[in-house]
Amino acid sequence: MSVDMSILSLITEASLVVKVVMALLMLASLASWWLIFIKWGQLRKAKDEVQEFEEKFWSGTSLDKLYQGMSRSGNVSGSANIFVSGFKEYARHVNTPSKAHLSRLDMVTRSMRVALSREVDNLERSLAFLATVGSTSPYVGLFGTVWGIMNSFRAMANDEQAATLSVVAPGIAEALIATAIGLFAAIPAVIAYNRFSDDVERLITSYDTFVEEFTTLLQRQFTTQTET
Repeated sequence: MSVDMSILSLITEASLVVKVVMALLMLASLASWWLIFIKWGQLRKAKDEVQEFEEKFWSGTSLDKLYQGMSRSGNVSGSANIFVSGFKEYARHVNTPSKAHLSRLDMVTRSMRVALSREVDNLERSLAFLATVGSTSPYVGLFGTVWGIMNSFRAMANDEQAATLSVVAPGIAEALIATAIGLFAAIPAVIAYNRFSDDVERLITSYDTFVEEFTTLLQRQFTTQTET
C-alpha cells in the first residue's frame, strides 16, 4: 500500500497538537519577516539621516539657522532631534545672566540625553521579538516533533501488526516537519537580530559622539560669554 508522503499531505494529516505547533511557528515566521523588512527600512533611514545631519551641522551653517529650519519642519529624528532638544535648552539659557555656565551646560546635556534615550528606545523596538522568535522557535518545533513521534510509538504499541516502517514513517515525517518549520522561523530571526543589533550599536555610538561634540562646542560658547 503506497502512502502519500508529500509535504502538504503530511501537514494536513498531522495530529491536532502538531498542527497547532506548525501554525504558531508559521505565524511567528511571518511576523518576524514583516518586522525584518520594517526594521531594515527604519535603520537604513536612520543611518542616512545621521550622515545628512552631520554634513549640515559641520558645513559651517549658523546653528541658529539650522535650529530654526529643523524646528519648522517638525519631523526630525536621530541626531537632528538630539540637536533640536539641546539647542532649544541652550536658547533658553544663553541670555540668562549667570556665572554658573557649567550648570546651564548640564541642563542642556540632560535635555540631549533624554532625547537620545528616546531615539535608542525607538531603534531597539521589536528587536526583543526577533530575539524571542530566534531563541524559542526551535524548541517549539522540537515539542511538536516529540509529540508526533510519541504518538507514532503509541500507535505501534497498540497495534503490533502495524508496527512496520511504512506505517510509522508518515507520523515521524510529519513530526519532523515541525522542527523544520521551527528552524525556518528561527534562523532568519537570529540573523536579522544580530545584524540589527550591530546597526543599533553603531547608531548609538554616533549619537553619543554627537552629544559629546555638541556639548564641547556649547561649553566654549558659555565660556566665551562668561569671559565677556
